Amino acid sequence: MRNSFILLLILFFTSLSSLAQDANFHIYLCFGQSNMEGSAPVEEQDKVADPRFQVMRAMDCPDIKGKKESWQTANPPLSQCWQGLSPADYFGRTMVENLPEHIKIGVINVAIGGCDIRLFDRAQYQQFTDTYPEAWFGEKIEVFGGNPYERLIQLAKMAQKDGLIKGVLLHQGETNTGDVQWPQYVKTVYDNMLEDLALKASEVPLLAGEVVHADQNGQCAAMNPIINQLPETIPTAHVISSSGCTVQEDLVHFDSEGVRTLGKRYARKMLGILKEQGFKGL
Repeated sequence: MRNSFILLLILFFTSLSSLAQDANFHIYLCFGQSNMEGSAPVEEQDKVADPRFQVMRAMDCPDIKGKKESWQTANPPLSQCWQGLSPADYFGRTMVENLPEHIKIGVINVAIGGCDIRLFDRAQYQQFTDTYPEAWFGEKIEVFGGNPYERLIQLAKMAQKDGLIKGVLLHQGETNTGDVQWPQYVKTVYDNMLEDLALKASEVPLLAGEVVHADQNGQCAAMNPIINQLPETIPTAHVISSSGCTVQEDLVHFDSEGVRTLGKRYARKMLGILKEQGFKGL
């Protein structure tokens, strides 16, 4: 009798939790290195987002009145307080422009400029916290509590109380240029995310963007053929082309217009996936 009562209580509170989730609030987890972090200048046209596009920040950002661990309009920067424009910005903006008005989009962006993809591997991240010995690299990691992956998962679990995680956006590869094991490293991180958040790959695709393209003389363009092999390792992965996306003088980081273009491409791919999944309104 006692066990039956306990089971009923568990079922009751589980149902309350699911009722708290808003099925019309679609959440996307974003991670990677500097381009995802936001390396392009925020220009006047970028400063104000639609309130239907929300961000949950990992830290307080007093200069932009940004509060950690709460949803607010996704005005940039979306990752660390002092960064710039990210593909996540125009991903979210394009999504709300093309989805019915009752749908909101939320993003969580935890990205570290210069990092190896294995910094997000929960089992071996500590081996990759000193990819660069300079203080700036350690400081970037420290603002995420020394463990960016765990911080991303913490925020994602908070977000799951409010809405549904619908996808994962990745932009990383420059630091791993030439490493043919990169798709497997990404698979490890993606599989861990699915496990830690009780998600299904079939319902939560991975969208990975190319680094600066050869047509822009990208310094790391040799990584793109490896990135394009990702769907062979992860069947639910999709690669976003960077062809034609304009870049900064270093030929590693996209400029503001290039970031906008890339972010819109992420969104168009995700909108196509939603349509294939039978999402109404597209």
